[in-house]
Amino acid sequence: MRALLFLLVVTNAIAQSGPQVQRSHTTEGLRGASAVSRQIAWASGTHGTYLRTIDAGHTWTPAQLPGAEALDFRAVVAFSADEAFLMSAGPGDQSRIYHTSDAGQHWQLQFTNSNPKGFFDSMAFWDATHGVVLGDPVPDETGQLKFELLVTTDGQNWTPIPRSQLPPAEPGEAAFAASNSCLAILRAAPRQLGKNERASAPESNDPNIWFATGGRVARVFHSPDLGRTWQISDTPVTHGPDSAGIFSITFRDATHGVIVGGDYKHPDQDGDNLAFTSDGGKTWTLPQIHPQSYFSAVAYDRNYSKASSSRLENLVPVRNEIRSGGICCASTAPATFAKNLNENQAAPRLFIVAPKFIFDFRPPHDPTRISPGKKSPTRFNAVSPYPDGGALFVGPNGSIATIP
Repeated sequence: MRALLFLLVVTNAIAQSGPQVQRSHTTEGLRGASAVSRQIAWASGTHGTYLRTIDAGHTWTPAQLPGAEALDFRAVVAFSADEAFLMSAGPGDQSRIYHTSDAGQHWQLQFTNSNPKGFFDSMAFWDATHGVVLGDPVPDETGQLKFELLVTTDGQNWTPIPRSQLPPAEPGEAAFAASNSCLAILRAAPRQLGKNERASAPESNDPNIWFATGGRVARVFHSPDLGRTWQISDTPVTHGPDSAGIFSITFRDATHGVIVGGDYKHPDQDGDNLAFTSDGGKTWTLPQIHPQSYFSAVAYDRNYSKASSSRLENLVPVRNEIRSGGICCASTAPATFAKNLNENQAAPRLFIVAPKFIFDFRPPHDPTRISPGKKSPTRFNAVSPYPDGGALFVGPNGSIATIP
């Protein structure tokens, strides 16, 4: 029988550097986040809204892209204080890609989905000129349902990956545009950027592409060669209803990854909503941790140290609670939790996002649950790790928070 493992604990180190809520100056729902550096970050959301900070979140400046008032920007990927890409999600021509190189003074519409049944879900970039966008399945010329994948090699023009190279989707299978993280790639090691410095391209881009699905099935699609060939793996994550499945996928290297999900219509419902892989996504293992809930996003810390990896079995749970900036921190699932994750799975820091809380797994410390105060309107949808460690979180009603 699975044990009830979520005991509340907290460490002194975490208490000294608690999370911070930031004022976004908007009440729009936010699902896109992109942390370029500790100083520079962008966010995006409903009604054509995007936000930018260049002073570490002390000031967020919201704006509305002209002519895009009806669009929902589910994804933003930024490379500097001036350059960013926006992706909107919606039926047909409501799914679009925009680009700015002057901090939003001007926006170029790069692509509009012309298929009335199309729906963009997620966008990822290896560097400022090489990116990929995922869209829900649409019928090909034979009527077979296949996911849409677009790529750019110059940061300006987008080309569909030929349908002949893509495997078919199952009836009732789709991806979720909940947090711009149902699509995963491996980026080059980050470095700290200056205010006006543009992220440079790595010498070569990793060829792996993964994306995760839900609905009738919960599967992971993996291409080891930039979309030329594909393998599909079934997963044990909760699925069945069109509101359930895998919502987010992330990899820290070509073999170790995490998927999270659940049923967003039943966010507090326990289930098999978290799984790990150590073979590149071929097989997925459920940790024996319960209760869980619906998780909308997952991300590895981008500055983890392999040297910090250590076994966790000897950690002892303590009970405590703190508050910082309107956020309540409480650690969860110590010693027994550790026994259910092998050393490879637990080595780096990991952020898991639920609507009402965040799990911060920071080995060798106890996992920490971070929740808004009872009267706080702060909620969470998405996460973007900072290059030098920690992460930025965004959510409904203009919610923005950071964890060092």
